[in-house]
Amino acid sequence: MITFRQLRYFVALSRHRHFGRAAEACTVTQPALSMQIRELETELGLDLVERRPGEVVLTETGAEIASRAEGVLSATRDLVEFARSRGRVLGGRLHLGVIPSLAPYVLPKVLPAIQRRYPDLEIELRETQTRQLVSELAQGSLDLVMMALPVHGADVEIHDLFDDAFLLAVPAGDPRPARARVSGADIDRERLILLEEGHCLRDQALAYCSGVGGSGPMGLGATSLATVMQMVANGYGVTLVPQVAVEVEVRDPRIRLLRFADPEPGRKIGLVWRRTSPRKPDFLALGDVMVEALGIAGGRAGRATPRSSKAVRGAASRSRAGRLSNR
Repeated sequence: MITFRQLRYFVALSRHRHFGRAAEACTVTQPALSMQIRELETELGLDLVERRPGEVVLTETGAEIASRAEGVLSATRDLVEFARSRGRVLGGRLHLGVIPSLAPYVLPKVLPAIQRRYPDLEIELRETQTRQLVSELAQGSLDLVMMALPVHGADVEIHDLFDDAFLLAVPAGDPRPARARVSGADIDRERLILLEEGHCLRDQALAYCSGVGGSGPMGLGATSLATVMQMVANGYGVTLVPQVAVEVEVRDPRIRLLRFADPEPGRKIGLVWRRTSPRKPDFLALGDVMVEALGIAGGRAGRATPRSSKAVRGAASRSRAGRLSNR
């Protein structure tokens, strides 16, 4: 008989492609994991893996069975969560994933509000790039993801939270008037500084700037928006910064912000979960707390007046009611 333990060990092996690392992830010895994989192959009458020195390669059938095993384990976790969550909202443990271009700016406000409202909820956070978060959500490692929408290629449900407008961050010496409205055509792509490959903020910026002349974006593989903003402050180029990050990242007087002409570019932020998850009421309640904690009105992040960075911070602090305070 096939056991959940065998499926769990095999899924770990399919992810790590190494018996030792898979055993470590499952907190068992390598011989114990190897024995369970052998028993699974015997039960199915199939070779699931090719054993090579230092690595493991799944057979074609093994790859398909690994995918189906992930679905079985995910559905089992959802079943357990359904039983545990009956009759109560936001209790127990919640595995929450957040993209890097949101986590530093929303979590300082959101987490204390959640703790006050739902003290029995234990949140485990995971901050990484969108593709990895969506993969871990599908596998069942995460329950909920806060990310930029849309999400493709996943059987998920989505709950919109707010719209997050982009602004153009330029060095303080930029000759354009503070109240000038810019467009994608005004951006020199050779001076456009972006995050490294894999960050959705990079993809969104490039999507907006598509069709602009130039030989391509600057070859800076920054892993954080803070690094990008320092490059702008030191005159190396310009970048698109999301409104939600302004109060944290635009503190340097060497940076100015310019608004874009209508329709302004931006991104929609939302919550994403597996369609099979029984915790939809939890996630909707969590979304309400997030919106309330961020001070969002009308589903749109607050707007900064594009003057100096000091003026922007002052305007944001005076307009907390009905706006998103971006700390």
